[in-house]
Amino acid sequence: METQEDINQLADAIYRDKVLRARKLTMDEKLSDGFEMFDLSCRLMADGVRYQLGLTDEQEVWRAVAKRLSIVRKMDEASIYTRVTHE
Repeated sequence: METQEDINQLADAIYRDKVLRARKLTMDEKLSDGFEMFDLSCRLMADGVRYQLGLTDEQEVWRAVAKRLSIVRKMDEASIYTRVTHE
């Protein structure tokens, strides 16, 4: 059975590996990956909204996503929450 220390060491090793791989990417590859992650995030948000609100109309789903993003943007601009950074 793995201990919490084993799990932490594995998580650290995985993180280091990801960082090293990311450093080897070209700027074009990094930009492309960023667009892919943004697209995936948007689709996941839409799926969550669709499920939570029981929506079936795609336009309604994307309006609800836009509304939620607007709320987050306003919260960010008002400094209502702070981002957590990992060191």
